[in-house]
Amino acid sequence: MNAMDLERAKVHEADACLVLANKYCPDPDAEDAANIMRVISIKNYSDDIRVIIQLMQYHNKAYLLNIPSWDWKQGDDVICLAELKLGFIAQSCLAPGFSTMMANLFAMRSFKTSPDMAAWQNDYLQGTGCEMYTETLSPTFTGMTFSQASELCFVKLKLLLLAIEVKPEDGGDPKISINPRRSKLPTNTVGFFIAQSAEEVKRAWFYCKACHEDVKDENLIKKCKCKHLANKTGATPATPFSAALSKPLLNIKNSVMAKEENGSKPVMNGRPTNKPADQQKNGKMEVGIADDQAKDFDFAKTEMKYDSTGMFHWTPARSIEDCILDRNQAAMTVLNGHVVVCLFADPDSPLIGLRNLVMPLRASNFHYHELKHVVIVGAVDYIRREWKTLQNLPKISVLNGSPLSRADLRAVNVNLCDMCVILSAKVPSNDDPTLADKEAILASLNIKAMTFDDTIGVLNQSSNAPDAMSPLGSPIVLHRKGSVYGSNVPMITELVNDSNVQFLDQDDDDDPDTELYLTQPFACGTAFAVSVLDSLMSTTYFNQNALTLIRSLITGGATPELEIILAEGAGLRGGYSTPDTLSHRDRCRVGQISLSDGPLATFGEGRKYQDLFVASLRNYGMLCIGLYRLRDAALTTVDATSKRYVITNPPFDFGLLPTDQVYVLLPFERKQSRFSFSETEV
Repeated sequence: MNAMDLERAKVHEADACLVLANKYCPDPDAEDAANIMRVISIKNYSDDIRVIIQLMQYHNKAYLLNIPSWDWKQGDDVICLAELKLGFIAQSCLAPGFSTMMANLFAMRSFKTSPDMAAWQNDYLQGTGCEMYTETLSPTFTGMTFSQASELCFVKLKLLLLAIEVKPEDGGDPKISINPRRSKLPTNTVGFFIAQSAEEVKRAWFYCKACHEDVKDENLIKKCKCKHLANKTGATPATPFSAALSKPLLNIKNSVMAKEENGSKPVMNGRPTNKPADQQKNGKMEVGIADDQAKDFDFAKTEMKYDSTGMFHWTPARSIEDCILDRNQAAMTVLNGHVVVCLFADPDSPLIGLRNLVMPLRASNFHYHELKHVVIVGAVDYIRREWKTLQNLPKISVLNGSPLSRADLRAVNVNLCDMCVILSAKVPSNDDPTLADKEAILASLNIKAMTFDDTIGVLNQSSNAPDAMSPLGSPIVLHRKGSVYGSNVPMITELVNDSNVQFLDQDDDDDPDTELYLTQPFACGTAFAVSVLDSLMSTTYFNQNALTLIRSLITGGATPELEIILAEGAGLRGGYSTPDTLSHRDRCRVGQISLSDGPLATFGEGRKYQDLFVASLRNYGMLCIGLYRLRDAALTTVDATSKRYVITNPPFDFGLLPTDQVYVLLPFERKQSRFSFSETEV
């Protein structure tokens, strides 16, 4: 705040300035206000310095937009802890364990396997060594579809290509497109990879069909003497999201300008450049309000189903009283395949921004019937304060009760839920950090100790007909057999203090000093702590695109346009479905598919991961990014557990098991999916 201190720190000569928040502060809004004032002071002293700030609360992001010299195009960025933390947890409701996979990808660490460790720990640790990198694709990839490029990268180069940077034809800002369909890659496309090192990713730039087509060993793919490589200018080097492996990036603006200069050449290596993805997509876009309606429609008769950006499902505002259930009403409602949010909060607790948890579950790339019902169990006085941000999101119910009450948990069918999320909005006291998570730990252990009647599960098994009605007369297919034991209920617990993870699992022997990422609950995706987001600061410093990619994967599609709308404070606005907004539904989403049944079942019988990867991409356009494997898959003893652990980007020759579940990036389907999403099978 003091210009003299900024002078002494030579801020005007610095590459960037990082502003960290105190995550354990008693008043998050006051902490954000103080940090925003620090940014104003820094920008006032040196308006062109790059600033990366951590904010606690999502609604405070709007104030940064008011700073005249704040410019995300120059590399300024904000890491909102509430938005990302609840976004990670939301994606874990769709694909359990996904929060762990993503947190490990940007945590920048190398792995060391050991013969003393259990086999599952070595598999997990190999995945923790993976990171995200960006690299320009070689001219060999020009004109390929994304699926063809991704298959070539995986099979030939042993790299996982997740996304590409797409430059709009109108010269707007580049956008990151994850597993896009129908688009051909133009020259000098920037790709986003998951790999173990920056050295590996260089293969994507060096690969030359003429020289390397017959090379079997991917390590031999080095720079060749072909003409196109010698003449190439302005290439962006492999950009790791990692400090350990690369020097700091050049100014983002310079690299974008260099790419634009390259992209302007109509021909490179004898190949014409292709039209960008956006133009191709809009060329043959099916138009309509619903998937099967005619192309001409009348706005006056049109029902608003999505928000004004077309990115999220929308409903007219409802009062909280219309959504409150008492225990009897909840018990009479046949809740199944839903998300239970156990929320600890005092009436005056700071708002945690529940909208950031619910919005990713309401993304428009889900069909309405696929949306999971969200049931919040907690003090209604607190939820009433949050309600203004939730009132336009469909399928939300509130049970005014306590997450520690077994009667309330039974009323919301916690044993039939797809995920139980345990959150606390209470301010941790300064006395003893261990007590900061007492409610969350007690609630977690309480659910694990419960037992449930299995009538619905038994009835479900007896109806083998594919189109059978469920036992309660509803045509909804029961996703999962009800858990008899609470220990099998899919659960994710948010912790304030990392060391408290030792209390969540009674069957692990984690040392209290073990790093969070090495503990069993984190490896299994059943625990999440906000501290894992700290490493995202350095990730963002080294590659700004990292945060953009993570945010688009995690938030379900929040855009700068939407952030400006939400900054107005009036909440989500409904919008009429137009060809343009409906085209926004056509984006991929995170899912989890079982190998025990369905079209991919044959791969669970001893096939290799590469076979699954290629078949999923060719036949269904699905990009496999990892496995969720039973910890004791080989055991059939009484001691065997139903716990699963995360394997990020397994090696190509990794053996598959019938009990494995696969993390996939699924393209949007206009008709109902062919897959049974068994993300919650236990």
